[in-house]
Amino acid sequence: MKRIDIYIMRQLGLSLIAVTTGLAALVWLTQSLRFIELVLDRGLSIWVFLELTGLLLPSFFGVILPITAFVVTLFTYVRLSSDRELVVMRAAGLSNWQLAKPALGVAAMAMSICFVLNLWITPASHEAFREWQFEIRNQMAGLLLQEGVFSSVGDDLTVYARDRDSSGMLKGIMVHDARERGAPVTILAETGRITSTPQGPRVTLFNGQRQQVERVVQPDGTTVMRLSVLSFQENSVDLARANRAEGQRFRNAQERSLSELFNPEEGVSIRDRGRFLAEAHQRLSGPITAVSFSLLALAVALTGQFRRFGGGFHLFAGCILMVGLLALGLGIGNVAARQSALLPLIWVQALLPGLISAWALSGLPGAPAAIRSYAR
Repeated sequence: MKRIDIYIMRQLGLSLIAVTTGLAALVWLTQSLRFIELVLDRGLSIWVFLELTGLLLPSFFGVILPITAFVVTLFTYVRLSSDRELVVMRAAGLSNWQLAKPALGVAAMAMSICFVLNLWITPASHEAFREWQFEIRNQMAGLLLQEGVFSSVGDDLTVYARDRDSSGMLKGIMVHDARERGAPVTILAETGRITSTPQGPRVTLFNGQRQQVERVVQPDGTTVMRLSVLSFQENSVDLARANRAEGQRFRNAQERSLSELFNPEEGVSIRDRGRFLAEAHQRLSGPITAVSFSLLALAVALTGQFRRFGGGFHLFAGCILMVGLLALGLGIGNVAARQSALLPLIWVQALLPGLISAWALSGLPGAPAAIRSYAR
């Protein structure tokens, strides 16, 4: 490998690592704030919070790498042009493709990393994240009750305890259970204790009352509400979510493997099948954009007439094109998830910018002479 290639590749590689890591950390910080309530409301430790949100990092890297490959390539080559280093390299007889070879090598490595992330690591980490989040919110929540706080176990079960002693005994307990539609139950008890079972957490209550509001149909056909009160010495309430059959949850497209996306199980709706297909095609086409976007950056930086103070224009033009492509990609992904006939557009958005950029780097063969002379 030529020293020039090593020189440019070193700059690209170090910049890619630094920019990708910094941007991923920024995205992780902004996204992890959505889960801070798990620490504040559920009483989890900061280490559990970091481990939980850390499972999101692979998905961030898979999305960020193609973008940072474009940014690093564009800024590196524009700087080389502004410092007149590209002028010297061209004077030495290097063509556009010879100058682009280091960037394409770095882009190929980024593409390989994205394939590994998209096809194996990201689905596994996303599934682990969703499983852990589901367990915390719907199962472990019963074991993480805080004194004097109304703790929600899912959307239809609320537990309150006035005090907890050193042995784990709860005092002054209120349980509001709305899992049975149309017949909410409120239980008040003097004391109680929470235990963990294979089916989920349960609370055993002592010396209390069970109040339930029921709809009663009168002989004349009218419906009235009736409050029934039952006193008890001991009662047990299941704190696990009872509205999910056998504790199972529906796995979304992001946490399924590629084979599951193309061949979902029976019972999946047509709408979800469309989302699965769109996710599968985006996983396969997304890594290719690392090379495609890098070619776009090279076309912006290496083509066009040399300007002594023209670096700013190239950066502005490249960033505008990149923002447009990202917005277009988001729109195509959303539309293709609803209309499977538009799935080829995902591949068009991933490949077409790179093909057009490669044509520009080759000198626009077949284009009018005036345009080809400007591209040199």
